[in-house]
Amino acid sequence: MPARSKVQQEAAGAALAAKRGKRPVSSLQGASKKMEQSMTEDELKEFASTKRKDLPESIGKKPKK
Repeated sequence: MPARSKVQQEAAGAALAAKRGKRPVSSLQGASKKMEQSMTEDELKEFASTKRKDLPESIGKKPKK
């Protein structure tokens, strides 16, 4: 399942970096911390690799045209 917003994609990227050891887990907060704990590396990779072009900034907002 791809990320639904830019914020979600960014959080997944941070969680993936922590899971791979490229970023300290203690630097994570909020959604990225929960993602790192509950998702596999493959799931995080799928979320983080989502193209950002047409994503809304956050889930509650509609994309600009």
